[in-house]
Amino acid sequence: MRNLKRVVVTGISAITPLGNTVTDFWTSLVSGKSGAAPISRFDPSLFKTQFACEVKGFNPLNYLEKNEARKMDVFTQFAIAAAQDCIADSGLDLSAIDKTMAGVIWSTGIGGLQTFEEELISFIKNNNNPRFSPFFITKMIPNIASGLISMRNGFQGPSFTAVSACASSNTAIAMALDQIRLGRANVIVAGGSEASITQAAIGGFNSMKALSERNASPETASRPFDATRDGFVMGEGGSALVFEELEHALSRGANIYAEIVGCASASDAYHITATHPDGLGAQIAMRRALDDANIGPEVIDYINAHGTSTPVGDLSECKAIESVFASSLNKLHVSATKSMTGHLLGAAGSTEAIACIMAIRHGIVPPTINLNERDSQINPDINLTANVAVKKSVDYAMNNTFGFGGHIAVSIFKKYQ
Repeated sequence: MRNLKRVVVTGISAITPLGNTVTDFWTSLVSGKSGAAPISRFDPSLFKTQFACEVKGFNPLNYLEKNEARKMDVFTQFAIAAAQDCIADSGLDLSAIDKTMAGVIWSTGIGGLQTFEEELISFIKNNNNPRFSPFFITKMIPNIASGLISMRNGFQGPSFTAVSACASSNTAIAMALDQIRLGRANVIVAGGSEASITQAAIGGFNSMKALSERNASPETASRPFDATRDGFVMGEGGSALVFEELEHALSRGANIYAEIVGCASASDAYHITATHPDGLGAQIAMRRALDDANIGPEVIDYINAHGTSTPVGDLSECKAIESVFASSLNKLHVSATKSMTGHLLGAAGSTEAIACIMAIRHGIVPPTINLNERDSQINPDINLTANVAVKKSVDYAMNNTFGFGGHIAVSIFKKYQ
């Protein structure tokens, strides 16, 4: 039987609606700050939803030459920036590592949607004259971010993109864990990026009644587990983690943020957008992640819930948590940080993994804000960390992500010892 290697996190970065560094992101989470505001990218007045959680103050030219940046969709710009910050944070000396054993597993739920939208609008405005940008395809395709990160750093190990809708970057994390613990890589940069605050995305999600329409009060619109929730709030950004084989990290004296000890994927096999009413797929994935980590549910201190603020999704996740953690609900804290960041779609899993790691390091559980009227259908024994962060020793944290198509991915992080 193969001896699985231990895998640790040695670098983290976050470009989010709450700040473009991990410090700013975490400070905003702990203080319960909302990143929601009226949309500035386009005139949203004709849309049912006119607000989102946009990234503020991001300048791609801090990372890219102008000529490079124009060849990339915004989701790729976020990816390049997040990866660069993360590698710098890890302290990796790229001239000293075996680059054939270093790779990139990136993710996005949608990819270059803004580019696709802009090119088609231009096509129609020009009387269907087919004068497309020579960079149209490479700006749009979802895998381009992982390819460019690999090229910029000379990584010649595994390089590909994980796409499982809103579970994408947690799927990427699971794949990074497996690549390293099976000995196929020593270092993997994994994460996700999304830039889907566009007319097509807002209009599309509006048409399926997935988005909140609380236009008069955007900062209170994302309200997971609240009885008055009416849909999720679109977010955007990028986040990355450097995963490293433990002995490789120790040999270079790396700063270790946390250990990743288990992951699992499953499927609801139920509906194209709705989660199973009883969260059956979530139950399977959480149990398998616990088995993968070789731990029982009683050791989990904190769950960063998928918690998007949709009526069906929040309730089904709580039912799944109630089932899996029936014997240890009294010690468990749950929170939904999407109440502050909005939903980063394909970048949600990696961003929330960083929230888990920071909770472990600082002994603080970030809150679920806007939770003023708890849904009466949710078990009252589930501590949803309403509105105010809680000081708590966190040794193990679980990260839940679910995506359209029934995709479910769960990861577990542990305080490194």
